Amino acid sequence: MAPPKFMGLSGRPLSMMVSAVATTGFLLFGYDQGVMSGIITAPAFNKMFPETKDNSTMQGFVTAIYEIGCLAGAMFMLWAGDLLGRRRGIIAGASIMLIGVIIQVATVKDKNPLAQLIVGRVVMGVGNGMNTSTIPTYQAECSKTSNRGLLICIEGGVIAFGTLIAYWLDYGASYGPDDLVWRFPIAFQVIFAVLIIFPMMFLPESPRWLLSHQREAEADRVIAAIRGYEEGSPEAVLERNLIVDSLRASGGYGQKSTPVKALFTHGKTQHFRRMLLGSSAQFFQQVGGCNAVIYYFPILFEESIGTDHNMSLLLGGVNMIVYSIFATTSWFIVERVGRRKMFLIGSLGQSLSMVITFACLIDGKEMTARGAAVGLFTYIAFFGATWLPLPWLYPAEVNPIKTRAKANAVSTCVNWLFNFVIVMVTPIMVSNIGWGTYLFFAATNACFIPVIYFFYPETAKRSLEEIDIIFAKGHAEKMSYVRAAKELPHLQPEEIEGYARKYGLVGHGESDSSTEVGTIGDERRDVEKNFSGQSGNTTNSSDEGLPGRGPGPSVVDEGGVESGFGDGVNASRKADN
Repeated sequence: MAPPKFMGLSGRPLSMMVSAVATTGFLLFGYDQGVMSGIITAPAFNKMFPETKDNSTMQGFVTAIYEIGCLAGAMFMLWAGDLLGRRRGIIAGASIMLIGVIIQVATVKDKNPLAQLIVGRVVMGVGNGMNTSTIPTYQAECSKTSNRGLLICIEGGVIAFGTLIAYWLDYGASYGPDDLVWRFPIAFQVIFAVLIIFPMMFLPESPRWLLSHQREAEADRVIAAIRGYEEGSPEAVLERNLIVDSLRASGGYGQKSTPVKALFTHGKTQHFRRMLLGSSAQFFQQVGGCNAVIYYFPILFEESIGTDHNMSLLLGGVNMIVYSIFATTSWFIVERVGRRKMFLIGSLGQSLSMVITFACLIDGKEMTARGAAVGLFTYIAFFGATWLPLPWLYPAEVNPIKTRAKANAVSTCVNWLFNFVIVMVTPIMVSNIGWGTYLFFAATNACFIPVIYFFYPETAKRSLEEIDIIFAKGHAEKMSYVRAAKELPHLQPEEIEGYARKYGLVGHGESDSSTEVGTIGDERRDVEKNFSGQSGNTTNSSDEGLPGRGPGPSVVDEGGVESGFGDGVNASRKADN
């Protein structure tokens, strides 16, 4: 019997389609980041919206009000995301973005066009905030653990490619008639929105979300389709039971939405600390000045370096090529170098780049000011390779399964809130303090280094359940969580249960009851026996002692559940062998 299909696809082709749609969502995100940069000072735009002409405050407001919409969208998903679901959330977000685009391009002169533009940008921001809160979770729940870091880094890299498209489209449109100069770049976003909406109407819902709502028949079909299994096969049933096991252990089975108060708990799970780590990464990304450069690169060149509008657009396009090239480097080094080192290297590189920029602008001479361009180019290179993707990856890894969706929504809210602040104040800072703007960003990037060094544990090459153990170890042994990550050896699947028992994670109060978890474990073992053809014990019935093997409830393979189907199967095979 053939596997069930969605859009006529199953197995790897279906997984690739899910990734393609998720990537398109972040391509649209990147395009939005760059599209206003080339038109906000264009004569045709200023003629249509005279309030923005030579008014840095209004330019900042028109650009930054979009982030307020994004913040509202992210906050909506914080409240309604678990109820709405991943698939419907993405469709709704892209549809709202489509409405926002139509509102913007339909503005008419002498009919209060600025107010309509602002409303359109806010509406579009709401849709983008919903998508940026939902898409990473949806992709993670439909991907393998081994691909987790790579796929989210690809999403981050695609943001750069979206910005690249926006910059060069702005440059090309600048040679056209007045309406084309600004209406076409904004209207072009319709293409991305349509490429998200229509495929998502036929793609599956996240199986984890379906099971959290006890829709088991639908979840069985989705699991079989994504992995290429026959529906009802032992492999599909095993993976379904792994997910149910995890949801019961975390108290999420049948619970339609995790309560917000769960984000503020401490103890062995350290939910609050982990939410702060993920949110601080998004905060640092914004106050480091990335969007000051991305949104206002042409303005920075015009006002700080003294180039004309055409040359500023051209240099902005070249800078985005550099940005996109370096954004792809994270795909190849994120697992090899590790998150901590990439954070530290990026912070140091960005700080030194801003030092070069402000130092070249101090004396106000044109020839010296050209050296500032080097600083902006090196800044965007370091940012693209490190701080662009990592703040989207780190919260998804560091937060536990119970609070991951809500904690990710919180970190996204932080991103958009400070995105608004930086985009709003940057043109005002450039107009009033000039080179002091870049001194400020140099100092803020330097401040990140000690925080990352002392508080950010390494998560590279760790399964999600190992990360849980890192925080439990740090809490139990009263040590730095960075040190706990260094001291904890890389664990094999069969070793994880022992360490979890040692640090009190097995049978922790988050589960509904130890009996309930044990029942799911028994059900899973029955399926494993059918699947492997063996009647021996699995990893759940090992000997006492560290790595802590002894009788007790099974440990959830969170990596297999949250970000992949198949890791739990592989773990069971290893244990049976």
